[in-house]
Amino acid sequence: MEYQFKKFEGRNVRLESRITITKSNSIGLPRKYYQDNNIKEYKYAVLYFDKNNNAIGIHFTNDENEVNKFSILKSKIGYGGSIIARSFFKSCGIDPQKYHGRYDWKKKKIEGVGDVYIIDLNKEII
Repeated sequence: MEYQFKKFEGRNVRLESRITITKSNSIGLPRKYYQDNNIKEYKYAVLYFDKNNNAIGIHFTNDENEVNKFSILKSKIGYGGSIIARSFFKSCGIDPQKYHGRYDWKKKKIEGVGDVYIIDLNKEII
């Protein structure tokens, strides 16, 4: 019998796929989410807010001409990425102290935008 072992290299790696809102006004994109959704291919995120449903939408893009884009800060050691969104939280009236935590997400194709990753702030956080 021939074995084809592959070395396990995930020791002490979080396998978290939920999007995080931090108390320091940023949106965290953990390693698993980042890898599974190929976020490394994008430079920017455009953020949306649905006040009636208290939901945040994130659209990833490479469009240099998008005026309202936020840069995606990428971990140099492979821990995913983050979006510093202080102005977004402030202008939308979202208190990161109240809403910080990890959120499950869903992906929807929005006409005129494309794929948008949505987190519902009304849902219970974990």
